[in-house]
Amino acid sequence: MNIAISNTSDKPIYQQLFEQISAQILKGELEKGYSLPPIRQAASELRVSIITVKKAWEELERAALIYTVTGKGCFVAELSPEELLQKRNEMILKQMQIDTSYYKSFGLTIEEAVHLMKEVY
Repeated sequence: MNIAISNTSDKPIYQQLFEQISAQILKGELEKGYSLPPIRQAASELRVSIITVKKAWEELERAALIYTVTGKGCFVAELSPEELLQKRNEMILKQMQIDTSYYKSFGLTIEEAVHLMKEVY
């Protein structure tokens, strides 16, 4: 598990954790059954609060990307390639809806938005 926390980001740290871990799961970098570090250990290693890590783990569990076994820890869920693709697309569409609303507020046409996206990509 590779995590890089940015203290200058507009995103809360728990959200950064959620996004980075979920991306690693969805790309297959963290395989099903992989054991996430205990909350206290992750908080210590990342130098963040236990509450922050706990919130990220809860979001991952709510997204059905991990599951908890009481007394044993948190593990990457066993998802088929189709389920991983579906979850990835759901997360991307959710973010795209937010981004599209932002672009529309500036009066961008779809063509302008696609052009700018191509420049960035």
